[in-house]
Amino acid sequence: MWHRVFCFPYLNCSSSRSVNSEEKLRFASMASYTPKNILITGAAGFIASHVANRLIRTYPDYKIVVLDKLDYCSNLKNLNPSKNSPNFKFVKGDIASADLVNYLLITEGIDTIMHFAAQTHVDNSFGNSFEFTKNNIYGTHVLLEACKVTGQIRRFIHVSTDEVYGETDEDALVGNHEASQLLPTNPYSATKAGAEMLVMAYGRSYGLPVITTRGNNVYGPNQFPEKLIPKFILLAMRGKELPIHGDGSNVRSYLYCEDVAEAFEVILHKGEVGHVYNIGTKKERRVNDVARDVCNLFNIDPEASIKFVENRPFNDQRYFLDDEKLKKLGWSERTTWEEGLKKTMEWYTENPEWWGDVSGALLPHPRMLMMPGGRHFDGSEENAQAAAASLSENQSQNHMVVPSPRSNGVQKPSLKFLIYGKTGWIGGLLGKLCEKQGIAYEYGKGRLEDRASLLQDMASVKPTHVFNSAGVTGRPNVDWCESHKTETIRANVAGTLTLADVCREHGLLMMNFATGCIFEYDEKHTEGSGIGFKEEDTPNFTGSFYSKTKAMVEELLKEFDNVCTLRVRMPISSDLSNPRNFITKISRYNKVVNIPNSMTVLDELLPISIEMAKRDLRGIWNFTNPGVVSHNEILEMYRDYINPEFKWANFNLEEQAKVIVAPRSNNEMDASKLKKEFPELLSIKESLIKYAFEPNKTT
Repeated sequence: MWHRVFCFPYLNCSSSRSVNSEEKLRFASMASYTPKNILITGAAGFIASHVANRLIRTYPDYKIVVLDKLDYCSNLKNLNPSKNSPNFKFVKGDIASADLVNYLLITEGIDTIMHFAAQTHVDNSFGNSFEFTKNNIYGTHVLLEACKVTGQIRRFIHVSTDEVYGETDEDALVGNHEASQLLPTNPYSATKAGAEMLVMAYGRSYGLPVITTRGNNVYGPNQFPEKLIPKFILLAMRGKELPIHGDGSNVRSYLYCEDVAEAFEVILHKGEVGHVYNIGTKKERRVNDVARDVCNLFNIDPEASIKFVENRPFNDQRYFLDDEKLKKLGWSERTTWEEGLKKTMEWYTENPEWWGDVSGALLPHPRMLMMPGGRHFDGSEENAQAAAASLSENQSQNHMVVPSPRSNGVQKPSLKFLIYGKTGWIGGLLGKLCEKQGIAYEYGKGRLEDRASLLQDMASVKPTHVFNSAGVTGRPNVDWCESHKTETIRANVAGTLTLADVCREHGLLMMNFATGCIFEYDEKHTEGSGIGFKEEDTPNFTGSFYSKTKAMVEELLKEFDNVCTLRVRMPISSDLSNPRNFITKISRYNKVVNIPNSMTVLDELLPISIEMAKRDLRGIWNFTNPGVVSHNEILEMYRDYINPEFKWANFNLEEQAKVIVAPRSNNEMDASKLKKEFPELLSIKESLIKYAFEPNKTT
């Protein structure tokens, strides 16, 4: 079944900017390959929009089809220069949809693909690497397979990154050349390297005419401010501190966006099939120097404005490219650093609201954002209505409608779930469960603390139930919350209460995934006694700021009769490769404490949460399997089922306290209320064996 698409059709009107004779002569002389119909993926994003606008303006005989799912860092306004051009068409959709991609290649007669669409922000990849695999590897695979099947593609230009080479030695005088070994060091660059391998394989196995590019950092107008330069500019405009990861000595090379757009123009026409081209500059700058240059542009004191913050888990010191191969095709960098930075600063000062509310992106370590309401060409009511209509009509990664089975009996009202926490572990699993059970669902696009965006979600989705698995647990663990208290309160308290109130106004039940890490063993609930904390007990654990916020919001949610609070503890699943899985975590530690705890086996309990929504259950529930299990007992099962050579060591709480910032909660939860409602619920040890260890058994 073909997807319905949201299009801006070819218009019978003149281009917004004519091509001058000098440009025509220059590019006519360079052309050796002449495309007819080009599909550019991700072209509502930063780099690709500059490439698309340039090609549409310069080559009125080329038909340009833009495919973009309008993710958080895309904006239809980036394509404003092209919106009235007769050779331009926009399609809202996801490259991961094979039906849609095949349909476009055939109906639009596509002979050339320029593949920019990707998740690109390194910080996001440390907390949500699976999303990068899905977008960057699987999405690329779908495109390649469509090219193979249709057999009509004459050029496939795959856009990669300099980060696939890994870190360059600080004293290296020669940059990485196109034949250098790929040694990615973060999840983002690893997925880009993986995508490159697929591109190369399809070129060799099926003869696809592929070209790959690897580029340095790009900056300029229209860039989403999770990236360094626009983030620094917007923070300086707001009089805020400029956060620098680590000591700021990291070296990067920066190219202005229009120079990069010209590089792609050259590669499109003169690039040789089967080759890789670096798009780079030998002019390098340390992050400290970038911050100081921005401060100087705004006449502010760098010493007072720069703030050093915690580094990334791994932050490459330097990327350095050899760009001689591309220069031989006739390309060269035109814009100086000073000129490009000044142009960029002027654009952001003239367009401060281009991206709307970007406060989340301006954090030192931003998480992935889904901006509410899609993107419009302008603020007109006509365009806003068109985009809103497209969101409700189209299938995308955020929207899946499953046909309900036919029945001769009386039909129950159809369910439709609105799920918050798409990028989280539980939120992702909930979506998969909905697909499996044939339940229509959408992921919320609004941020929880933004009431207006939540109201927009309710209006566009019209859900029957809302599931909230969003919130802050800490990156990489709850210790993060100790130094980011404001952000933790905003997400865990203010955001959750706002969503609960919006649901109450709409008469909706909110299934709220909370935590049981708000209790600790005490004199009435001693370790090993079998006496667990009940739903009505008052939280007694205040050792971590994360737990404080969760206890606080749970108490306040008691005033909302439309909320079902599910206290999850130490979640476990059958996916032993997931770093959030409690089994995976402790199997990777050098030492563990050995304390019995209540835990939640998600494979068994998440389907129960859906059933609870159907039964309209409310109030507080201890959402754990009955009984307790200790760290050692889990690791013994791991050894017996997974790795007979596995060994571990224990340490006590005093020793643990020396390597963590905040104390951890240890307790037993009384699951008798849940067991009474669902008598088939397994004990924690039985559930561990059935759902986690038996499916992964290797011994």
